Amino acid sequence: MISAGDLRKGTTFELDGQVYTVVDFLHVKPGKGAAFVRAKMKNVISGGVTETTFNPTHKLQEAVIERKEMQYLYTDGQLYYFMDQETFEQIPLNFEQVEEAIKFLKENMFAVIKFYKGEAFSVEAPNFVELQITHTEPGAKGNTATNVLKPATVETGAVVPVPLFVNEGDVIRVDTRTGEYMERV
Repeated sequence: MISAGDLRKGTTFELDGQVYTVVDFLHVKPGKGAAFVRAKMKNVISGGVTETTFNPTHKLQEAVIERKEMQYLYTDGQLYYFMDQETFEQIPLNFEQVEEAIKFLKENMFAVIKFYKGEAFSVEAPNFVELQITHTEPGAKGNTATNVLKPATVETGAVVPVPLFVNEGDVIRVDTRTGEYMERV
């Protein structure tokens, strides 16, 4: 059990049968009246964000989220298959569970799968990936006065804004947390 006064960003807990992680929090001590904790929480299963106020002494049941690095194998069009490197067990996940990460994952790449009570609910791509550009328009010569970006499609199908000097066939490093171009490799 953890008290609401101990909430920090990233803390996971159970409330009303749901699992939440703290996105943002604020300890408020008004001049008059009792102190309270205002927390912005994200439901780890559904992804919904809510804001709630707690008494600092309110007790919450801590939730244990297991993180396991697994290898992305392939998709059959409906499900995405990941393999545990220790047991070689394959687990199928649906699109809703891999939606954020799959646009940056190639086959045989490693990703972190999050589990709650043995059930996978989310996939995290590595923070940085190197992907080849499969399609982009050629940059206009002389158009370099400002930091102009153009859309580029990478081998996984994601569209990433890149500088004009980047061409088809180039390999670029992408920050998967923001979807931004980092550098040419």
